[in-house]
Amino acid sequence: MGCVTLPVDAKAGPTKPEVRSVLLGKLGLSRNDHFVDVGSCTGAVTIEAARAAGRVTAIERKEQRLEATRDNLAANPTGADVELRRTEAPEGLPTDADALFLGGSRNFEAVLDHTVATGVDRVVMNVARLEVAGEAVEAFRERDLLEEVVQFQVSHGYQLAGATSFDSENPVYMLVGGTGAAADGGSA
Repeated sequence: MGCVTLPVDAKAGPTKPEVRSVLLGKLGLSRNDHFVDVGSCTGAVTIEAARAAGRVTAIERKEQRLEATRDNLAANPTGADVELRRTEAPEGLPTDADALFLGGSRNFEAVLDHTVATGVDRVVMNVARLEVAGEAVEAFRERDLLEEVVQFQVSHGYQLAGATSFDSENPVYMLVGGTGAAADGGSA
C-alpha cells in the first residue's frame, strides 16, 4: 500500500493509515468494484480505495471537506474513475455499489437502510465513540448486516529519555458486514 499525501487538511482528521489498512483488508476491493465513501472528509479513504477499486463515489456534505478530498485526490493519482458528490447521505448514494464505507455516524441508519435496499455486498463503519458503537451494532444486527465487530487501538513510538515510549490514538470500533453477512453465517 503506497503512502497517501494529504496536503489539504479538512479540520476533522483523516482515518489513520493503520485503520485504512484494516478497512481495505476487510473490504477486499477489486478493479471490478464500485466503492462508496460516505463522508469523505480529507479523501484519505477515497484515495486508498481508488487504488484498488475500478470506480469510486465519494459523498461529502460539507463543501470545504469536499474540496479537501478533491485537492488531496489530485495529489495522489489513482487511475480509477472517481466521482465526488456534495450531498448528505443517504441522498446521492449510488444504487449500484459493491462496497461502502461509513466514516461517521451522521444518518448511519438511513445509509444502512439504503445498503440493504440496494444489496451492497460489503459495508464497513468506523466509530470512535462507545455509545455510537453500541447503537451501530444494533442497527447492523437489525438489518442482518453484521459479520464482525473489531476494536483496536494504534500507538506510535517516540524517543523519551533515551528509550521508546508510546502515544496512543483513540480506539476505533470497526463494524464489518454486508447484505451477505447473515447468509455467510457471520456473527458478532
